[in-house]
Amino acid sequence: MSTPVVIERVYEAPIEKVWQALTNTLAMREWYFPQLQQFEPVAGFRFAFAGDGSPYGKEWVVTNVVAGQKLAHTWAYKNYPGSSEVTFTLAEQGDNTRLTLTHTGLESFPDDPHFARRRFEDGWAQILGSNLKEYLKRNS
Repeated sequence: MSTPVVIERVYEAPIEKVWQALTNTLAMREWYFPQLQQFEPVAGFRFAFAGDGSPYGKEWVVTNVVAGQKLAHTWAYKNYPGSSEVTFTLAEQGDNTRLTLTHTGLESFPDDPHFARRRFEDGWAQILGSNLKEYLKRNS
């Protein structure tokens, strides 16, 4: 078993705003994946994505929801072996919100540059450190 990717960020936004960003389809399109067509924070819900011509089509399913605190989903690709899981955990920190992302199971993907751990680390750094941070600034 490999070491999970774990990233923590503190956002200058109340937990309710961060939770909304994690669970509202329109918000998620802005900071997470613009191809997202439909999402519901309900265990068993299958994300719906628009085709973008990529050979790495996403197949994600919500696995765990604790309203206002935790959202987890699988991260898998059509026509490729392997499945990982992404968990967002929120905690109040005064007027701010601490988000902890844990991405497990990356070792289950093929030995291919597209699935390299570094790509996921860099991707999460961009998604959480820039995209979500800027989204929350614009919408607080």
